[in-house]
Amino acid sequence: MISHRTVRASLIRAARLCLCAGLVLGVGTTGRPAAAQEAASAVQDVVLVDVALPLGDTVFKAARITVSGTRLSRDDLTAILKADSPGPWAPRLARLEAASISIPVLVSEHPGPGGSLQTVTYREVAARDVRAGRIAELTMAGAGVSVTGAHPGSGTYGRIVASDLDLAALVRLSSESGDGKGPVQRIYAAIQASDVTYTEASGVTIRIAGLEGRDFGGRQVPGGWNGAMAGLARGLEAVDPEMTAAERGKLAGTAADLADAVAFGSLELRGLAISRTGAGEPMLVEVGRLAHGGTGAESGTTLEAIAFAQGGLKARLARVALTGVSLAPTIATLRRLADPDTAVTDEELRRLTPAVGGLALQDLSLDMPGAPAPVGKEPGRTASRPPATAKSGDPLATPAAPGAAPVHLALRSGALTFGPLRDGVPTASRLDLSGLTFPAAMVAGMPVLGALPDYGYADLDLNLVVDSAWDEAKREVAVREMTLSGRDIGSLRLAGTIGGLGPELFASHIPAASLLMLTATAKALDLTIQNTGLFERFLAAQAKALSLKPEELRQEYVAATQFGVPAMLGNSPAARAIGAALGQFVTKPGRLTMTAKAKNAAGLGFADFGLARTPGAVLDKLDVDAKVE
Repeated sequence: MISHRTVRASLIRAARLCLCAGLVLGVGTTGRPAAAQEAASAVQDVVLVDVALPLGDTVFKAARITVSGTRLSRDDLTAILKADSPGPWAPRLARLEAASISIPVLVSEHPGPGGSLQTVTYREVAARDVRAGRIAELTMAGAGVSVTGAHPGSGTYGRIVASDLDLAALVRLSSESGDGKGPVQRIYAAIQASDVTYTEASGVTIRIAGLEGRDFGGRQVPGGWNGAMAGLARGLEAVDPEMTAAERGKLAGTAADLADAVAFGSLELRGLAISRTGAGEPMLVEVGRLAHGGTGAESGTTLEAIAFAQGGLKARLARVALTGVSLAPTIATLRRLADPDTAVTDEELRRLTPAVGGLALQDLSLDMPGAPAPVGKEPGRTASRPPATAKSGDPLATPAAPGAAPVHLALRSGALTFGPLRDGVPTASRLDLSGLTFPAAMVAGMPVLGALPDYGYADLDLNLVVDSAWDEAKREVAVREMTLSGRDIGSLRLAGTIGGLGPELFASHIPAASLLMLTATAKALDLTIQNTGLFERFLAAQAKALSLKPEELRQEYVAATQFGVPAMLGNSPAARAIGAALGQFVTKPGRLTMTAKAKNAAGLGFADFGLARTPGAVLDKLDVDAKVE
């Protein structure tokens, strides 16, 4: 649901809106009397009028600025604020000293791509305890945002508070060039903003009840952050297959610089909502809490109380967490692609994938429009779930279409963990899904599972585990566990080892099917079947279809497994053991375990299976054990 293109683009704009809040807070203060000389000796209040301060492409304007408790004279402050004053901005700002600074209205204007213009109007700006260019506390009563030209829109901020804001660091990072290797400079210790709203002309509205950030800063990059971000925006707009190697290299290098430069301790958003009311079906995405934490490239993200609604589709998710995230592989690949001589291969593009330690989610609920209900059946009612009742005031509660039975899916918990990356592909992974529930009719027609509705299952409650890892030294993939289990059904568990798979497994130019046929070997296989009700239902259904009693049919199956299976497999000791175990399982369905291991340490290759004339010829190359518990 979150991968929806409109939602994803809006989330990116929401993140950019929050980031801009933090940056603009500091940049905006440079329009105040923020440079000082220490020539004056008397503490005084100074009022400046009609101040216009150009900083790069951004111009800050203030009709009135009051500096209280400062030793700077009017001439000192006026000279500092002049665009053509000598000396760089950072050391000038570092000399700023004042008990307080107040600006009734501060306006910033910044040109954007496509001829757009962003105007931000801040109200009641107040800086307290300004020492050595650092503001102990900066407050704003609110702000209004207006964008004209391409992608027009407007928005507002509520109260904004920032602490320990370093003006010199802000200017150095935003406008002064660096090599990207210097120390991290902190812009602010903490920032808070409330009641953020932004609406685009397209009908998309972003709302944030509150946001908090801590320890935001970074390193100086070539062209400064402002120049790098402007260059990246222009480059992304101009991306096309005909881009020259030099242009592509510059774009990749700029992206690497920015990704490697930004650092912050944490960011938390509360009450995030993205809605669309323009063209197309109305859409609503809500996130109760979004928290992102980490230092440098290492970070993790958590979202809580997620809801999505569009048309007849509604989804809720209690929590999703992304942990162990590292941009190091992405940055390293961008650095390589910054060299125009580096070829853009599929492997290089895969290496752009960030490293992720794990993804976990809890309590997923999904409701989709279903087929019209059969005549005489109440719409919206399934075998295990009563019809949903719309709650007053719930924006996600939309009544089902007349005659349509909504389809309900749920997942109690899910976890996906990854091992180290090899060419952008995890070398190990584990998927664990618990409490996956959905109507059995959804699997009708599928192999194996498609027969379950015929055996009396109305709803399915399944668990799935898939755990595998690649061992480079042994050149093999271990399928440590592959288990599918279901309530009142049973479980099927597979484990095994496939050899002959080296680093070429991750080469995109070699088709996976060809690789398996040419090099893969089967070394070992373990199979466990646990019955908890499926076999009895299967036996009853088959007996009814054949007009037999279940016990009569059971005896026929016992004979078929004990005598027919060994005959088909060559009647070897291993074949007879398999037949005997199957006969015992049919007689008393419980737990059946079979193991097979290749007698040749290298395993059995494709030729061993493809050239074998009978199943027994393959079985003769295996050590087989079968038993029933």
